[in-house]
Amino acid sequence: MLIKQLSVFIENKPGRLEAIINVLGKNQIDISALSLADTSEYGILRLIVNNPEVAASILRETGVIVKITEVLAIAMDDTPGGLSRILEVFLENQINVDYMYAFVGKLTGKALMVVKVSDAKKAEEALNKNGISIADAKEIYRI
Repeated sequence: MLIKQLSVFIENKPGRLEAIINVLGKNQIDISALSLADTSEYGILRLIVNNPEVAASILRETGVIVKITEVLAIAMDDTPGGLSRILEVFLENQINVDYMYAFVGKLTGKALMVVKVSDAKKAEEALNKNGISIADAKEIYRI
């Protein structure tokens, strides 16, 4: 199942990240995972939150550029080689990984990885065929 991720474009200036996180907190938006990548002038803040549509609307009202992207949240074995197994499945099925980031979850014995791939439907099918769990949006948003 695909989950919704926010991609927030922010200036690489002191206080911009804090302002975004602050406005989300004041509006009861709970962050489950985040990734920040920067360039010299701008950054992309990727967030998994409990209510992505509301969060996007709140951020847009403050003048921030926000995009909602569908990504996979994969529950992989929390053991050495767990990620390697998933990447092998992607390779066997010619699925490219655009980006990924991990976050701490509450699924016993599993590590959670957010992955944006070239073909999400194909990735879901390949992972399911290989017995690799994809976390449900309800599990992810409530973490």
